[in-house]
Amino acid sequence: MTQATTISEELKVYKAELNDELSRILGYWMNYTVDEANGGFYGCLNERNESEENAPKGSVLNARILWSFSAAYNLTKKNAYLDHANRAYQYIIEYFVDKDKGGVFWTVDHLGNPLDTKKQVYAIAFTIYGLSEYYLASGNGDAKYMALNLCHTLVRYSYDDAKSGYLEAFTRDWQPINDLRLSEKDANEKKTMNTHLHVLEAYTTLYRIWPDEGLKKQIATLLDNFSIHFINPETHHLNLFFDEYWNPRSTLVSYGHDIEATWLLQEAAEVINDGALLDKIKQANISIAEATPQGLDADGGLWYEYDLANGRLTKEKHWWVQAEAMVGFYNAWQISGDDNYLALSKKSWDFVKANILDMENGEWHWGVTENNAIMPGQDKVGLWKCPYHNSRACIEIIKRISEQH
Repeated sequence: MTQATTISEELKVYKAELNDELSRILGYWMNYTVDEANGGFYGCLNERNESEENAPKGSVLNARILWSFSAAYNLTKKNAYLDHANRAYQYIIEYFVDKDKGGVFWTVDHLGNPLDTKKQVYAIAFTIYGLSEYYLASGNGDAKYMALNLCHTLVRYSYDDAKSGYLEAFTRDWQPINDLRLSEKDANEKKTMNTHLHVLEAYTTLYRIWPDEGLKKQIATLLDNFSIHFINPETHHLNLFFDEYWNPRSTLVSYGHDIEATWLLQEAAEVINDGALLDKIKQANISIAEATPQGLDADGGLWYEYDLANGRLTKEKHWWVQAEAMVGFYNAWQISGDDNYLALSKKSWDFVKANILDMENGEWHWGVTENNAIMPGQDKVGLWKCPYHNSRACIEIIKRISEQH
């Protein structure tokens, strides 16, 4: 059997396993997370699938649910997925969209009343992302209109016309806010790689339904931001935090974001059909993909973070990091032809199967510790625990294998 035949057979198995896993992930969300009493989806479930009474509901979680079911429907045409996308859409429009001040609330309570009303650019970006994918699934013109409206809102209030880039967060009425952080672990800085990556991701999908020249320029500028500011030319990792003048404010390496960025940057350049920019991004992608294995353990799991300043490695392997490794290494294989990257992608999936899949209660565990013990006290569903990274990894690789064969 030739090497090409062997790889072809491996890809068929990989695709079949991810088709099954996609069905398993979304089956979990349909079976356990629908909030029949209060609408939408539960705000929190623990590892035993027990709902936390009166848990707040997050805009990021709900936008990611919307994206996941919409994208899964676009791949499979299963009506149950579209039904759940419709449910997520209706809840977002009714409860999360701030009809008076624009944007979306960070959280609402379990009844849908506004709770944390700050305007986090990250959350608005994910809402644009979900609405754009939902429009591709449903053809709902109101969803497209809302995605465009939110895009215009971001550019109006958050975009830095003088220095480029997007400022991180604001009060409900778009005034400066003291605490800009997405979470307690983040640095309190005005510009972050994470938010810019997901604004780019959102605009990429929006451009598919609204190929506007102004939006194309925004995407190109965001790609330039990554080339100039975020991709460190010495380490080939991503710089994570900056002040408003683009001065770096962190020495952390986030291995999951490194490998996630590679394929999202490439996708953006492909969507706007900029050949020169695409070539530049592909070269950067290989450099990042070459650096990312510094964070790989021998078992194929990718560690969470590393601080270059003090050499401290956060010895945790989170679910989303492994999902992004699957896609990012697969993409590196496609653009380089180096079979070692395909092997790394499949080894990431093998690690997930052995350590991250919850075969008893469904879905994926949050993560594992240094000794591959399940991290205690983490959500199965929560403000950050969602179906987006893992379902997207399945969808993305299924699509790529289908296009190759």
